[in-house]
Amino acid sequence: MNQNLLTLFVGLTAVAVCLQMAILFLMYLSTKKTSERIKTLADTVEQKVLPAVSAVNTFITETGPKVQSIVNDVAESTSLVKQQVERLNITMNDVLDRTRLQVIRADEIVTRTMDRVEETTEIVHHVVLSPVRQLSAILTGVMAGVGDLVGNRKVQRSRKAVPRDEMFI
Repeated sequence: MNQNLLTLFVGLTAVAVCLQMAILFLMYLSTKKTSERIKTLADTVEQKVLPAVSAVNTFITETGPKVQSIVNDVAESTSLVKQQVERLNITMNDVLDRTRLQVIRADEIVTRTMDRVEETTEIVHHVVLSPVRQLSAILTGVMAGVGDLVGNRKVQRSRKAVPRDEMFI
């Protein structure tokens, strides 16, 4: 019985080893097939992707300093524009302040001129017109007196009486 049992275990071991060998062979075929696919994919990557990556790398290497220079120039230009705008803002504020002061000054000059014109008008009225009226009244009185002495004639004014309502426009 030991002999049969031993033969049975040896047979089972042989079957297990053959089964393992078949599994390993199938794994070898699968690995070989996968390896061929990976090799094809690697060739495709090597033919198509690597030149593109190389071109991109070359482009970045060549244009990197130029882009950096452009960025630096834009930053410098922005700084200069900002300074110029600030200077323009200061200048415009100064111009506006000076304009306001000149407008205020011109207003004061016009106001003083108008006040002086009014004062001058009043002075002319009092200095010139009042004495002229008085002189006219004196002359009218003298003429009336002379007319009364000479011939009882009354001196008539040549003024035409105008109703007061018509004097207003």
